[in-house]
Amino acid sequence: MNFRCFEQASLELTGAGKIFVGENAQGKTSLLEAVCLLLRLQSPRARQTRQLIREGSDGFGIAGDAWGRTLQVRGDRKGLALRVDGENVVARRDYLSESGLVVWMGNEDLDLVRGGGESRRRFLDFIATQIDPEYRRHWSRYRKALAARNKYLKSYSAREGVVAAYTQMLIEHGSEMIRLRQELCERLRPCVEANQKTISGRDEELGITYQDRSKGDLEAAFKEVKDSETRRGVTLAGPHRDEVKLEIGGRKAKDFGSEGQQRTVALALKLGQGEILRELGNRSPIYLIDDVFGELDPSRRNALMNLLPADSQKLITTTNLDWWQQGELVPEVVKVSEGRLL
Repeated sequence: MNFRCFEQASLELTGAGKIFVGENAQGKTSLLEAVCLLLRLQSPRARQTRQLIREGSDGFGIAGDAWGRTLQVRGDRKGLALRVDGENVVARRDYLSESGLVVWMGNEDLDLVRGGGESRRRFLDFIATQIDPEYRRHWSRYRKALAARNKYLKSYSAREGVVAAYTQMLIEHGSEMIRLRQELCERLRPCVEANQKTISGRDEELGITYQDRSKGDLEAAFKEVKDSETRRGVTLAGPHRDEVKLEIGGRKAKDFGSEGQQRTVALALKLGQGEILRELGNRSPIYLIDDVFGELDPSRRNALMNLLPADSQKLITTTNLDWWQQGELVPEVVKVSEGRLL
């Protein structure tokens, strides 16, 4: 209720899922976003809760049955209120332990290949926070310590002892984040490489490597940049500055890959994400696929459809069904227009 352009909407989802069809800016993506928020308490499109509230409303509500649990999220300008099976839940980690796993696929995934390191770090973090409560704890505490440390670094009255205390927190939690990200890249590599070959139809070797700028010694890295940090007033070491290198045949995918290859790399990464979530999360994720199929050539589209797990629920948006060959997808079709389901 009162989410984005929707005053209210209710629908039954089969195990196969649904295809939402409509023109642009009608609300299709908002349906997928609502599912992502319900299951993971974060939106791939909004940084602040207030952006999700329908114009003229004080707040929104999302509820759904998932994996035998009834989940409910209410949001207003102050934040989110959570319930599981009718009981209030205060800690996000407790809610997330009862919710589900998500793979989000959209055209913005090209940023995983073309964009800066932040998009690739977010990709790893989104996987890790879904499958490892300890990573979620390290990630949350690292972000809070980083924001506080940057604030003190920018202050002329910053006390060295306070900055040093936050430095120790960044070393403690950052070292674990780096270790877990490296392990995740190792697990992803064979999945992603196999997906790349299947989608492209070529024997393309795809490399994914985590680049730890601290070279295994975060404490030494902070000492090395101490003077520069003081001058610039910003934290210059830590996993928030690390990189994930993507290569096709030993060359940077960002610089040397064609658009088709780059799209394939992005798809291979997201499919690999789903495989890792299934393997380590002990349940099949929901695939939220936002207007992707229409952008692919027939060979890549068919390869992607064949790689999507048959037993996973898939919610797909598209502006038309010209690309859909009857029988290739099982989900039912729902039309979306001006924030209404037809």
